[in-house]
Amino acid sequence: MAAPSGGVNCEEFAEFQELLKVMRTIDDRIVHELNTTVPTASFAGKIDASQTCKQLYESLMEAHASRDRVIKNCIAQTSSVVKHLREEREKNLDDLTLLKQLRKEQTKLKWMQSELNVEEVVNDRSWKVYSNLGSCRELGGTELAKGNQGGSKECLRAPKKTRDPPFTSN
Repeated sequence: MAAPSGGVNCEEFAEFQELLKVMRTIDDRIVHELNTTVPTASFAGKIDASQTCKQLYESLMEAHASRDRVIKNCIAQTSSVVKHLREEREKNLDDLTLLKQLRKEQTKLKWMQSELNVEEVVNDRSWKVYSNLGSCRELGGTELAKGNQGGSKECLRAPKKTRDPPFTSN
């Protein structure tokens, strides 16, 4: 599921988490998706298994990329707020309200950064289920991994991890 077109509210962590929960639906239901989209041997001739396998793969890739963008965008926004509050705090050390707001934003930033770790676990689980339980593996010769045109007998592979380091609040 892609992020809502109207943007993401990064100010409220509860809303941010709820959005990620909704966006993770495909990963939460991966076994069901595989069981309903990839045909069993008795239906193999009636449904193009390689096409359904490819569509599921592309849906997972899109969902993972979309969530990654949302998380990193919110981290960047919150990092900016933290930086601004720090600058304000340095100008006015006696303002306890400002200190309280800075601490609140720093905590929210840490929670958002921890969502990158959660996302990695969710993605890894989905790719494991996809490759281990999926009938895609049985299709032989269907290789959709990026740029791989070889005759591998394995099906789709999870993309290699290229995780950027989390943003820091400086």
